[in-house]
Amino acid sequence: MVSKKPDLLRDNELIYGRLLTIDEPHLIQRYNKALAAFGLKPTKLQSFDIDRTGFSPEVAEECGDYGYLDPNEVNRRFIILTPSQIDLPVVHTAFSNTSQLMFEFMSKNQRAIDALTIKDVIYGEIEDSVPKVNDIEDLLSINQVEFKVLSAEDVLGKAAELGKLVDRLKQEPEAWRDDAMLTRMVELAKICGDIRENALVPDQVIFRHNAYWTSHFGGLYVFVDPDMTTVISDPAAPGFRRSRPWQVSYLSINDADKVFKFLAATGRIELPRASWIETSGYLEHRAEMVVRALIRDTEPDRNLSDVDKVWLQTWIHGHTDLITRDGNFPFLNAAKREIAQLGHLKIEDVFPQQRFLVVRAKPDHPDAWLTNQLISDFVPQDFVSRYVFNKPGFYKDFDGYTDAWRSHVVDVLKTTYLKDKVAFRTRLYGLTD
Repeated sequence: MVSKKPDLLRDNELIYGRLLTIDEPHLIQRYNKALAAFGLKPTKLQSFDIDRTGFSPEVAEECGDYGYLDPNEVNRRFIILTPSQIDLPVVHTAFSNTSQLMFEFMSKNQRAIDALTIKDVIYGEIEDSVPKVNDIEDLLSINQVEFKVLSAEDVLGKAAELGKLVDRLKQEPEAWRDDAMLTRMVELAKICGDIRENALVPDQVIFRHNAYWTSHFGGLYVFVDPDMTTVISDPAAPGFRRSRPWQVSYLSINDADKVFKFLAATGRIELPRASWIETSGYLEHRAEMVVRALIRDTEPDRNLSDVDKVWLQTWIHGHTDLITRDGNFPFLNAAKREIAQLGHLKIEDVFPQQRFLVVRAKPDHPDAWLTNQLISDFVPQDFVSRYVFNKPGFYKDFDGYTDAWRSHVVDVLKTTYLKDKVAFRTRLYGLTD
Protein backbone atom coordinates (compact mmCIF):
# COMPACT_ATOMS: atom_id res chain seq x y z
CA MET A 1 0.00 0.00 0.00
CA VAL A 2 1.15 3.57 -0.67
CA SER A 3 2.63 5.29 2.36
CA LYS A 4 3.92 8.81 2.81
CA LYS A 5 6.48 9.47 0.08
CA PRO A 6 9.35 11.93 -0.28
CA ASP A 7 8.34 15.48 -1.17
CA LEU A 8 10.24 15.02 -4.45
CA LEU A 9 7.40 12.88 -5.83
CA ARG A 10 4.65 15.14 -4.57
CA ASP A 11 6.34 18.35 -5.69
CA ASN A 12 6.59 16.95 -9.22
CA GLU A 13 3.03 15.54 -9.21
CA LEU A 14 4.34 11.98 -9.48
CA ILE A 15 2.23 10.98 -6.51
CA TYR A 16 -1.18 12.37 -5.59
CA GLY A 17 -1.31 14.37 -8.82
CA ARG A 18 -4.50 15.59 -10.54
CA LEU A 19 -6.55 15.48 -7.32
CA LEU A 20 -9.46 17.79 -6.49
CA THR A 21 -8.95 20.46 -3.83
CA ILE A 22 -11.74 20.70 -1.27
CA ASP A 23 -11.69 24.04 0.57
CA GLU A 24 -15.31 25.21 0.66
CA PRO A 25 -16.70 25.06 4.22
CA HIS A 26 -19.96 23.33 3.26
CA LEU A 27 -18.09 20.56 1.40
CA ILE A 28 -15.67 20.06 4.29
CA GLN A 29 -18.69 19.84 6.61
CA ARG A 30 -20.27 17.19 4.38
CA TYR A 31 -17.00 15.25 4.22
CA ASN A 32 -16.86 15.27 8.03
CA LYS A 33 -20.41 13.91 8.22
CA ALA A 34 -19.31 10.98 6.06
CA LEU A 35 -16.24 10.44 8.25
CA ALA A 36 -18.47 10.47 11.34
CA ALA A 37 -20.75 7.88 9.74
CA PHE A 38 -17.67 5.64 9.34
CA GLY A 39 -16.82 6.17 13.02
CA LEU A 40 -13.85 8.39 12.20
CA LYS A 41 -12.80 11.73 13.67
CA PRO A 42 -13.63 14.84 11.62
CA THR A 43 -10.79 16.59 9.85
CA LYS A 44 -9.64 19.97 11.12
CA LEU A 45 -8.04 20.83 7.79
CA GLN A 46 -9.29 23.91 5.97
CA SER A 47 -8.18 22.50 2.64
CA PHE A 48 -7.37 19.00 1.37
CA ASP A 49 -7.30 17.03 -1.87
CA ILE A 50 -9.41 13.99 -2.77
CA ASP A 51 -9.33 11.28 -5.45
CA ARG A 52 -12.22 9.55 -7.24
CA THR A 53 -13.12 7.54 -4.12
CA GLY A 54 -12.87 10.53 -1.78
CA PHE A 55 -9.53 9.40 -0.32
CA SER A 56 -7.38 12.33 0.81
CA PRO A 57 -3.61 12.00 1.43
CA GLU A 58 -3.74 15.03 3.73
CA VAL A 59 -6.56 13.54 5.83
CA ALA A 60 -4.67 10.23 5.89
CA GLU A 61 -1.58 12.01 7.24
CA GLU A 62 -3.69 13.91 9.77
CA CYS A 63 -5.26 10.75 11.20
CA GLY A 64 -2.11 8.65 10.77
CA ASP A 65 -3.92 5.98 8.78
CA TYR A 66 -3.60 5.59 5.02
CA GLY A 67 -6.24 2.86 5.20
CA TYR A 68 -8.95 5.03 6.75
CA LEU A 69 -11.18 4.37 3.72
CA ASP A 70 -9.81 0.86 3.20
CA PRO A 71 -10.03 -1.09 6.48
CA ASN A 72 -8.73 -4.68 6.10
CA GLU A 73 -7.99 -3.72 2.45
CA VAL A 74 -11.40 -5.04 1.38
CA ASN A 75 -14.94 -3.56 1.20
CA ARG A 76 -13.54 -0.20 0.15
CA ARG A 77 -15.30 2.91 1.47
CA PHE A 78 -16.06 5.92 -0.72
CA ILE A 79 -17.15 9.54 -0.24
CA ILE A 80 -18.66 11.46 -3.15
CA LEU A 81 -18.89 15.24 -2.74
CA THR A 82 -19.24 16.16 -6.41
CA PRO A 83 -19.95 14.42 -9.73
CA SER A 84 -16.62 15.78 -11.04
CA GLN A 85 -14.81 13.12 -8.97
CA ILE A 86 -15.44 10.74 -11.88
CA ASP A 87 -12.57 12.42 -13.77
CA LEU A 88 -10.04 11.94 -10.96
CA PRO A 89 -7.54 9.09 -10.53
CA VAL A 90 -7.63 6.61 -7.65
CA VAL A 91 -4.35 6.98 -5.76
CA HIS A 92 -4.72 4.53 -2.89
CA THR A 93 -6.29 1.10 -3.14
CA ALA A 94 -5.63 -2.58 -2.48
CA PHE A 95 -7.36 -3.62 -5.73
CA SER A 96 -6.38 -2.38 -9.18
CA ASN A 97 -9.99 -2.44 -10.40
CA THR A 98 -11.32 -0.07 -7.70
CA SER A 99 -10.90 2.83 -10.12
CA GLN A 100 -12.90 1.07 -12.86
CA LEU A 101 -15.66 0.00 -10.46
CA MET A 102 -16.03 3.57 -9.19
CA PHE A 103 -16.11 4.86 -12.76
CA GLU A 104 -18.84 2.36 -13.73
CA PHE A 105 -20.91 3.20 -10.65
CA MET A 106 -20.66 6.95 -11.21
CA SER A 107 -21.36 6.60 -14.95
CA LYS A 108 -24.41 4.35 -14.55
CA ASN A 109 -25.88 6.54 -11.81
CA GLN A 110 -24.89 9.97 -13.08
CA ARG A 111 -28.35 11.55 -12.78
CA ALA A 112 -28.81 10.40 -9.18
CA ILE A 113 -25.32 11.56 -8.19
CA ASP A 114 -25.84 14.94 -9.89
CA ALA A 115 -29.09 15.47 -7.98
CA LEU A 116 -27.95 14.14 -4.61
CA THR A 117 -24.68 16.05 -4.38
CA ILE A 118 -26.48 19.38 -4.80
CA LYS A 119 -27.70 19.00 -1.21
CA ASP A 120 -25.88 16.07 0.33
CA VAL A 121 -22.79 13.90 0.50
CA ILE A 122 -22.94 10.33 -0.80
CA TYR A 123 -20.92 7.72 1.03
CA GLY A 124 -20.82 3.98 1.56
CA GLU A 125 -18.88 0.80 0.82
CA ILE A 126 -18.01 -1.24 -2.23
CA GLU A 127 -19.22 -4.37 -0.50
CA ASP A 128 -18.30 -7.92 -1.46
CA SER A 129 -18.82 -11.34 0.05
CA VAL A 130 -15.86 -11.36 2.46
CA PRO A 131 -15.13 -9.12 5.47
CA LYS A 132 -11.43 -9.99 5.48
CA VAL A 133 -8.98 -11.68 3.11
CA ASN A 134 -7.17 -14.56 4.81
CA ASP A 135 -6.32 -16.70 1.79
CA ILE A 136 -6.73 -16.96 -1.99
CA GLU A 137 -10.15 -18.60 -1.59
CA ASP A 138 -11.45 -15.36 -0.05
CA LEU A 139 -10.31 -13.46 -3.15
CA LEU A 140 -11.78 -16.01 -5.57
CA SER A 141 -15.14 -15.89 -3.82
CA ILE A 142 -15.54 -12.24 -4.84
CA ASN A 143 -17.46 -12.51 -8.13
CA GLN A 144 -19.32 -9.23 -7.88
CA VAL A 145 -19.50 -6.17 -5.67
CA GLU A 146 -22.44 -4.12 -4.48
CA PHE A 147 -22.30 -0.40 -3.77
CA LYS A 148 -23.99 0.18 -0.42
CA VAL A 149 -25.01 3.81 -0.81
CA LEU A 150 -25.98 6.22 1.98
CA SER A 151 -26.28 9.98 2.34
CA ALA A 152 -25.58 12.08 5.43
CA GLU A 153 -28.92 13.91 5.40
CA ASP A 154 -30.67 10.69 4.37
CA VAL A 155 -31.93 12.31 1.18
CA LEU A 156 -31.89 8.82 -0.32
CA GLY A 157 -34.16 7.45 2.40
CA LYS A 158 -36.44 10.47 2.23
CA ALA A 159 -36.72 10.17 -1.55
CA ALA A 160 -37.73 6.52 -1.15
CA GLU A 161 -40.30 7.53 1.48
CA LEU A 162 -41.70 10.26 -0.79
CA GLY A 163 -41.91 7.77 -3.65
CA LYS A 164 -44.03 5.43 -1.57
CA LEU A 165 -46.34 8.26 -0.52
CA VAL A 166 -46.75 9.36 -4.15
CA ASP A 167 -47.68 5.78 -5.07
CA ARG A 168 -50.20 5.69 -2.24
CA LEU A 169 -51.72 8.98 -3.39
CA LYS A 170 -52.16 7.53 -6.89
CA GLN A 171 -53.51 4.16 -5.81
CA GLU A 172 -55.76 4.97 -2.81
CA PRO A 173 -58.83 7.09 -3.74
CA GLU A 174 -59.16 8.63 -0.26
CA ALA A 175 -55.46 9.25 0.37
CA TRP A 176 -55.69 12.91 -0.66
CA ARG A 177 -57.89 13.50 2.44
CA ASP A 178 -54.97 12.48 4.74
CA ASP A 179 -53.67 15.93 5.81
CA ALA A 180 -50.77 14.47 7.80
CA MET A 181 -49.60 12.51 4.78
CA LEU A 182 -49.86 15.54 2.49
CA THR A 183 -47.95 17.69 4.99
CA ARG A 184 -45.23 15.03 5.17
CA MET A 185 -45.03 14.95 1.35
CA VAL A 186 -44.53 18.72 1.26
CA GLU A 187 -41.78 18.45 3.89
CA LEU A 188 -40.05 15.70 1.93
CA ALA A 189 -40.41 17.52 -1.39
CA LYS A 190 -38.64 20.56 0.10
CA ILE A 191 -35.64 18.29 0.70
CA CYS A 192 -35.83 16.01 -2.33
CA GLY A 193 -37.40 18.23 -4.96
CA ASP A 194 -39.62 16.72 -7.65
CA ILE A 195 -38.60 13.06 -7.64
CA ARG A 196 -40.37 12.57 -10.96
CA GLU A 197 -37.68 14.79 -12.53
CA ASN A 198 -34.74 14.17 -10.21
CA ALA A 199 -33.59 10.55 -10.08
CA LEU A 200 -32.32 10.43 -6.50
CA VAL A 201 -31.94 6.67 -6.11
CA PRO A 202 -29.04 4.98 -7.94
CA ASP A 203 -30.27 2.58 -10.64
CA GLN A 204 -27.34 0.17 -10.75
CA VAL A 205 -25.31 -0.79 -7.69
CA ILE A 206 -24.09 -4.33 -8.54
CA PHE A 207 -21.04 -4.78 -10.78
CA ARG A 208 -18.85 -7.67 -11.92
CA HIS A 209 -15.47 -8.16 -10.23
CA ASN A 210 -13.26 -9.28 -13.11
CA ALA A 211 -9.48 -9.37 -13.67
CA TYR A 212 -7.41 -7.45 -11.14
CA TRP A 213 -4.19 -7.10 -9.14
CA THR A 214 -4.33 -6.93 -5.37
CA SER A 215 -1.73 -5.98 -2.79
CA HIS A 216 -2.66 -9.00 -0.67
CA PHE A 217 0.00 -11.68 -0.15
CA GLY A 218 2.77 -9.52 -1.57
CA GLY A 219 0.91 -8.85 -4.83
CA LEU A 220 -1.41 -11.25 -6.65
CA TYR A 221 -2.97 -11.23 -10.14
CA VAL A 222 -6.29 -12.78 -11.11
CA PHE A 223 -7.12 -13.21 -14.82
CA VAL A 224 -10.53 -14.49 -15.87
CA ASP A 225 -11.12 -16.45 -19.10
CA PRO A 226 -14.32 -18.26 -20.19
CA ASP A 227 -13.17 -21.71 -19.04
CA MET A 228 -10.47 -20.93 -16.52
CA THR A 229 -9.41 -18.43 -13.87
CA THR A 230 -5.66 -17.93 -13.51
CA VAL A 231 -3.92 -16.79 -10.34
CA ILE A 232 -0.34 -15.49 -10.60
CA SER A 233 1.44 -14.89 -7.31
CA ASP A 234 4.16 -16.00 -4.96
CA PRO A 235 3.61 -19.73 -4.25
CA ALA A 236 3.86 -18.90 -0.55
CA ALA A 237 0.44 -17.17 -0.70
CA PRO A 238 -2.04 -19.08 1.52
CA GLY A 239 -4.27 -21.31 -0.62
CA PHE A 240 -1.92 -21.37 -3.63
CA ARG A 241 -2.77 -24.47 -5.75
CA ARG A 242 -5.23 -25.64 -3.06
CA SER A 243 -8.25 -23.40 -3.62
CA ARG A 244 -10.61 -24.65 -6.39
CA PRO A 245 -7.93 -26.57 -8.34
CA TRP A 246 -10.61 -27.86 -10.74
CA GLN A 247 -11.34 -24.35 -12.06
CA VAL A 248 -8.26 -22.29 -11.16
CA SER A 249 -4.81 -22.46 -12.73
CA TYR A 250 -1.94 -21.35 -10.49
CA LEU A 251 1.28 -19.86 -11.83
CA SER A 252 4.28 -18.80 -9.79
CA ILE A 253 5.24 -15.20 -10.48
CA ASN A 254 8.83 -16.47 -10.31
CA ASP A 255 8.27 -18.74 -13.34
CA ALA A 256 8.86 -16.43 -16.31
CA ASP A 257 8.40 -19.22 -18.85
CA LYS A 258 4.94 -20.32 -17.69
CA VAL A 259 3.69 -16.77 -17.15
CA PHE A 260 4.82 -15.76 -20.65
CA LYS A 261 3.21 -18.83 -22.25
CA PHE A 262 -0.07 -18.08 -20.44
CA LEU A 263 -0.13 -14.46 -21.70
CA ALA A 264 0.69 -15.58 -25.24
CA ALA A 265 -1.81 -18.48 -25.30
CA THR A 266 -4.66 -16.29 -24.06
CA GLY A 267 -3.96 -13.53 -26.61
CA ARG A 268 -3.03 -10.88 -24.07
CA ILE A 269 0.33 -9.86 -25.55
CA GLU A 270 1.70 -8.56 -28.83
CA LEU A 271 4.70 -10.57 -29.95
CA PRO A 272 7.67 -8.62 -31.37
CA ARG A 273 6.84 -7.85 -35.00
CA ALA A 274 8.09 -5.11 -37.29
CA SER A 275 4.54 -3.74 -37.70
CA TRP A 276 4.65 -2.11 -34.26
CA ILE A 277 8.25 -2.48 -33.06
CA GLU A 278 9.80 -0.27 -35.75
CA THR A 279 7.38 2.66 -35.34
CA SER A 280 7.06 2.64 -31.55
CA GLY A 281 10.71 2.93 -30.49
CA TYR A 282 9.92 0.22 -27.93
CA LEU A 283 13.21 -1.67 -28.14
CA GLU A 284 15.21 1.57 -28.05
CA HIS A 285 13.33 2.60 -24.93
CA ARG A 286 13.94 -0.77 -23.26
CA ALA A 287 17.66 -0.64 -24.17
CA GLU A 288 18.04 2.80 -22.65
CA MET A 289 16.28 1.67 -19.45
CA VAL A 290 18.56 -1.37 -19.22
CA VAL A 291 21.67 0.82 -19.50
CA ARG A 292 20.38 3.33 -16.95
CA ALA A 293 19.77 0.48 -14.49
CA LEU A 294 23.36 -0.74 -14.94
CA ILE A 295 24.63 2.78 -14.24
CA ARG A 296 22.51 2.86 -11.08
CA ASP A 297 23.93 -0.50 -9.93
CA THR A 298 27.56 0.45 -10.54
CA GLU A 299 27.48 4.15 -9.63
CA PRO A 300 24.39 4.69 -7.42
CA ASP A 301 25.45 8.16 -6.23
CA ARG A 302 26.47 9.59 -9.61
CA ASN A 303 24.88 12.92 -10.51
CA LEU A 304 23.01 12.19 -13.73
CA SER A 305 21.41 15.59 -14.26
CA ASP A 306 23.42 16.28 -17.45
CA VAL A 307 23.08 12.80 -18.99
CA ASP A 308 22.21 12.74 -22.70
CA LYS A 309 22.36 10.09 -25.43
CA VAL A 310 25.99 10.90 -26.31
CA TRP A 311 27.02 10.46 -22.66
CA LEU A 312 25.12 7.16 -22.46
CA GLN A 313 26.84 5.90 -25.61
CA THR A 314 30.24 6.82 -24.18
CA TRP A 315 29.39 5.01 -20.92
CA ILE A 316 28.37 1.90 -22.87
CA HIS A 317 31.70 1.85 -24.75
CA GLY A 318 33.60 2.20 -21.49
CA HIS A 319 31.76 -0.69 -19.79
CA THR A 320 31.57 -3.35 -22.50
CA ASP A 321 32.46 -6.19 -20.10
CA LEU A 322 29.61 -5.26 -17.77
CA ILE A 323 27.18 -4.79 -20.68
CA THR A 324 28.12 -8.21 -22.12
CA ARG A 325 27.88 -9.95 -18.75
CA ASP A 326 24.38 -8.55 -18.12
CA GLY A 327 23.34 -9.57 -21.64
CA ASN A 328 20.14 -7.54 -22.00
CA PHE A 329 21.54 -4.66 -24.07
CA PRO A 330 23.24 -6.97 -26.65
CA PHE A 331 20.05 -9.07 -26.77
CA LEU A 332 17.89 -6.03 -27.59
CA ASN A 333 20.27 -4.94 -30.33
CA ALA A 334 20.24 -8.45 -31.81
CA ALA A 335 16.44 -8.55 -31.60
CA LYS A 336 16.22 -5.24 -33.45
CA ARG A 337 18.43 -6.60 -36.28
CA GLU A 338 16.46 -9.85 -36.53
CA ILE A 339 13.12 -8.02 -36.70
CA ALA A 340 14.51 -5.72 -39.40
CA GLN A 341 15.57 -8.77 -41.45
CA LEU A 342 12.67 -11.19 -40.84
CA GLY A 343 9.83 -8.93 -39.77
CA HIS A 344 9.54 -10.77 -36.45
CA LEU A 345 11.58 -12.31 -33.64
CA LYS A 346 11.77 -16.06 -33.05
CA ILE A 347 10.46 -15.77 -29.51
CA GLU A 348 10.84 -19.49 -28.78
CA ASP A 349 14.62 -19.07 -29.04
CA VAL A 350 14.67 -16.30 -26.43
CA PHE A 351 15.55 -16.86 -22.78
CA PRO A 352 12.18 -16.70 -20.85
CA GLN A 353 13.06 -13.70 -18.66
CA GLN A 354 14.22 -11.70 -21.70
CA ARG A 355 10.99 -12.32 -23.61
CA PHE A 356 9.27 -9.71 -21.44
CA LEU A 357 11.71 -7.07 -22.71
CA VAL A 358 10.31 -7.32 -26.26
CA VAL A 359 6.55 -7.68 -25.76
CA ARG A 360 3.72 -5.42 -24.69
CA ALA A 361 0.06 -6.00 -23.87
CA LYS A 362 -2.28 -6.30 -26.83
CA PRO A 363 -3.71 -2.75 -26.85
CA ASP A 364 -7.32 -3.71 -27.63
CA HIS A 365 -7.56 -6.47 -24.98
CA PRO A 366 -9.74 -5.56 -21.96
CA ASP A 367 -6.87 -6.58 -19.65
CA ALA A 368 -4.24 -4.47 -21.45
CA TRP A 369 -3.35 -2.25 -18.47
CA LEU A 370 -3.25 -5.18 -16.08
CA THR A 371 -1.11 -7.20 -18.50
CA ASN A 372 1.34 -4.31 -18.88
CA GLN A 373 1.52 -4.14 -15.09
CA LEU A 374 2.40 -7.85 -14.94
CA ILE A 375 5.02 -7.44 -17.70
CA SER A 376 6.60 -4.61 -15.69
CA ASP A 377 7.16 -7.02 -12.79
CA PHE A 378 9.53 -8.95 -15.08
CA VAL A 379 11.30 -5.80 -16.31
CA PRO A 380 11.99 -3.82 -13.12
CA GLN A 381 14.81 -1.91 -14.89
CA ASP A 382 12.18 0.02 -16.88
CA PHE A 383 11.06 2.46 -14.20
CA VAL A 384 9.01 4.40 -16.76
CA SER A 385 6.77 1.41 -17.51
CA ARG A 386 6.64 0.68 -13.78
CA TYR A 387 5.39 4.20 -13.15
CA VAL A 388 2.82 4.13 -15.96
CA PHE A 389 1.27 0.73 -15.18
CA ASN A 390 2.50 -0.38 -11.79
CA LYS A 391 2.59 2.51 -9.33
CA PRO A 392 2.61 0.28 -6.21
CA GLY A 393 5.72 -1.43 -7.59
CA PHE A 394 7.27 1.88 -8.64
CA TYR A 395 6.78 3.49 -5.22
CA LYS A 396 8.26 0.42 -3.52
CA ASP A 397 11.29 0.61 -5.85
CA PHE A 398 11.59 4.36 -5.27
CA ASP A 399 11.92 3.85 -1.52
CA GLY A 400 15.11 1.88 -2.14
CA TYR A 401 16.76 4.40 -4.49
CA THR A 402 19.60 6.73 -3.52
CA ASP A 403 18.84 10.47 -3.51
CA ALA A 404 20.83 10.91 -6.74
CA TRP A 405 18.90 8.16 -8.50
CA ARG A 406 15.57 9.47 -7.22
CA SER A 407 16.33 12.86 -8.76
CA HIS A 408 17.32 11.18 -12.02
CA VAL A 409 14.15 9.08 -12.16
CA VAL A 410 11.98 12.16 -11.57
CA ASP A 411 13.82 14.09 -14.30
CA VAL A 412 13.36 11.25 -16.83
CA LEU A 413 9.65 10.89 -16.07
CA LYS A 414 9.11 14.66 -16.36
CA THR A 415 10.85 14.90 -19.73
CA THR A 416 9.27 11.75 -21.21
CA TYR A 417 5.97 10.54 -19.80
CA LEU A 418 4.64 13.62 -18.02
CA LYS A 419 5.34 15.81 -21.04
CA ASP A 420 2.45 14.22 -22.95
CA LYS A 421 1.04 11.13 -21.28
CA VAL A 422 -1.47 10.20 -23.98
CA ALA A 423 1.04 10.55 -26.84
CA PHE A 424 3.65 8.58 -24.88
CA ARG A 425 1.23 5.70 -24.11
CA THR A 426 0.00 5.66 -27.69
CA ARG A 427 3.45 5.55 -29.27
CA LEU A 428 5.11 3.07 -26.91
CA TYR A 429 2.23 0.84 -25.86
CA GLY A 430 -0.36 1.39 -28.59
CA LEU A 431 -2.90 2.52 -25.98
CA THR A 432 -5.44 5.28 -26.48
CA ASP A 433 -7.52 6.65 -23.63
